[in-house]
Amino acid sequence: MFLTDEMPLPRAARGAPSEAGADWIVPQCWADFTRADHACWDILFARQKDFLTTCAVERFNQGIQALRLSDPGIPCFEALNNRLRPLTGWSVVAVPGLVPDDVFFALLAARQFPAGNFIRSADRLDYLEEPDVFHDVFGHVPLLADPAFADFMQALGELGRDVTGPAALERLARLYWYTVEFGLAREAGVPRIYGAGIASSLAESRHAIDAPDCERLPFDLARVMATPYLADRLQPRYFIIDSFEDMLALVSQPGLAAMLEADTDGGVKGTDR
Repeated sequence: MFLTDEMPLPRAARGAPSEAGADWIVPQCWADFTRADHACWDILFARQKDFLTTCAVERFNQGIQALRLSDPGIPCFEALNNRLRPLTGWSVVAVPGLVPDDVFFALLAARQFPAGNFIRSADRLDYLEEPDVFHDVFGHVPLLADPAFADFMQALGELGRDVTGPAALERLARLYWYTVEFGLAREAGVPRIYGAGIASSLAESRHAIDAPDCERLPFDLARVMATPYLADRLQPRYFIIDSFEDMLALVSQPGLAAMLEADTDGGVKGTDR
């Protein structure tokens, strides 16, 4: 979970560190991870995998297997990309932390997923101020092995690369938040987890599936774009999609960029809290 105030954009902008280029990509330097770092990954992986085996969408668990993310320790991106790239053309690149939104969306449009080049400490397993390698790789990357989801992510990147203005980016951030980060999908008639913010958090994954006091709503684009989110608590509502193919068609539709840029808030009067 990201413990910040409501974020109008998926990533926060700041100056690039000296070791990063204009694209913010840095060497992973996998050998620099310590034994404690790898042990932390293994703890996080073990406690999430048991729950997600039955509560995540099937394609998430298929991605875990196809990419061999169950191997011990933090994945080496070179080896991971050798398995991922032939499946969907995506690759994982290391970044030092949060990157500016224009960089973030440009990377997605180029089928490159930026992953934080650090991991939380073992005494802070449930506290995450910004996404680390476990959130980014375990949470996001398994579904990048699925062709429909991979195309959906690239389409989001192209939207973010092309739209202008804070209002449009805020609406796109809400779409990203309620799908890529905190989305549920209907599978075998019941909600299943696919959002990375749920998949990488033990508390959020249990809350999303079992909590009686949160809303699980059918996905509606206009309502999603009109619904602010807060990043400092378990989510009070989730939106349920029917399939990744449907979402790809939705974000690929003509006129969506214009809808994001519109003066009205997603075409919906009022917003939900």
